[in-house]
Amino acid sequence: MNTGRYHLTLVADGRPMLHGWWTDEAVARGKFSAWVGRHGDRPGAHITLTDEEANSVLTQWPDHP
Repeated sequence: MNTGRYHLTLVADGRPMLHGWWTDEAVARGKFSAWVGRHGDRPGAHITLTDEEANSVLTQWPDHP
């Protein structure tokens, strides 16, 4: 369910694990940082923050896919 413009996803070992939507970019970026700290050590973790309205990736971890 889309409840905001900013979409955060966590994929680990090619499987979707978590996702969330926020209306405020600053809050979404804070969640991104928290997810990297909390879930970045999962095998094959990839965390992406996208702006769904602009259809663009704002940041991702790790820096390269």
